[in-house]
Amino acid sequence: MVPAIGPAPPTVGLSPSGGAPLAPWRGDVSALLSRLRAVRRHSEALIAPLEPEDLCLQGMADASPPKWHLGHTTWFFDIFVLSPHLEGWPALDQRWGFLFNSYYDAVGARHPRPQRGLLTRPPMDAVLRWRRRVDEGLERLLAQLDGQPPERAARPLELLELGVHHEQQHQELLLMDLLDGFSRNPLEPAYRLHPEDGPRDPAPVGLVEPGWLTHPGGLVEIGHDNPQAFAFDNEGPRHRVWLEPFALSRRLVSNADYAAFIADGGYRRPELWMSEGWAIARERGWSAPRYWREENGEFTLSGRQPLHPDAPVRHLSWFEAEAYARWAGARLPSEAEWEQVASGGDLPAAFDSLWQWTATPYRPYPGYQPEAGAVGEYNGKFMSSQFVLRGSATLTPPGHARLTYRNFFSPESRWMASGLRLAREATP
Repeated sequence: MVPAIGPAPPTVGLSPSGGAPLAPWRGDVSALLSRLRAVRRHSEALIAPLEPEDLCLQGMADASPPKWHLGHTTWFFDIFVLSPHLEGWPALDQRWGFLFNSYYDAVGARHPRPQRGLLTRPPMDAVLRWRRRVDEGLERLLAQLDGQPPERAARPLELLELGVHHEQQHQELLLMDLLDGFSRNPLEPAYRLHPEDGPRDPAPVGLVEPGWLTHPGGLVEIGHDNPQAFAFDNEGPRHRVWLEPFALSRRLVSNADYAAFIADGGYRRPELWMSEGWAIARERGWSAPRYWREENGEFTLSGRQPLHPDAPVRHLSWFEAEAYARWAGARLPSEAEWEQVASGGDLPAAFDSLWQWTATPYRPYPGYQPEAGAVGEYNGKFMSSQFVLRGSATLTPPGHARLTYRNFFSPESRWMASGLRLAREATP
């Protein structure tokens, strides 16, 4: 069993006091338990194809090793759910808290992110034993909460549900981080030996009829508004936005489309680029999407594969997506435009394909208030120098996507499963 020595970690901010009043828990405890079990099992299934040496792979400072992802998601449940809400739960060894804290300053110091790949210890077996112990504690807590009055059960249940969705975020990140790490290996290893056994590729663009979906604009509402369904705090409050008439492309931009941009000097024409993006592209030597290879190839989780012209282009930075849109005589959609069209159910490849860059900086919605305490650091502290992506990707775990989901990354990031859809003005 993982040692539980040392004083308890600081609990400043873990109490709901001082925040907005909690709504009564409206979920189903047994359904939450089933979802918890399935998600926790899935995380461990993701590392099953890996060699022991892969578990500490960290290709860049923005990525994290698979072992760290499994440890961090367990740390989240240990610190935010079990420590404050399960009586008698032993304090986590401070050294483990230091290793697996990500960015929660209110909880304590942490190991430098760029050095996570150096953590050969604790061994994976010890991390998995810790996961088992935490899983047992979570099941015990859920059994205690089942049937409790809403005012007593609401907070731990909400935090537990947040932890489930947090783990699903890390499942997607684990795969994207592996892709980055494997891409740096001259052997070009595959996550799984056969493409059909690995994560799916996005559907070809040609399966969608070309054309544009027009919207009359006007005063619209966006944001999460269902109190009975989970959403991250940055998805609300629901609020009004004025839109001018616009149109969204039915298709995502394809590899062939993007190859035409490159052939027309897209990476050599500063007039197409934001100044910061142009400087970064020059400095880093960008000349194609992140994982394109010579001889018409693309590196994927299945290793090097042929670059299919009809597949949606992926692994673009916001700067590249914005430059392409300008070259094409169009623009990126705002997140409000994207949500309005997708809400009608008629936007092809809105989900389960690629995260789609928008022109919207990641900022709080009107009336947004972060959660009280350390959990409030989950989203609110990153609302600067980022842009919003909408939709979901084939790497996104089942049941994790939502219409109002606001993914966000810095504009120079391009290791994620990111693509683009064009927008343009429309005649009223």
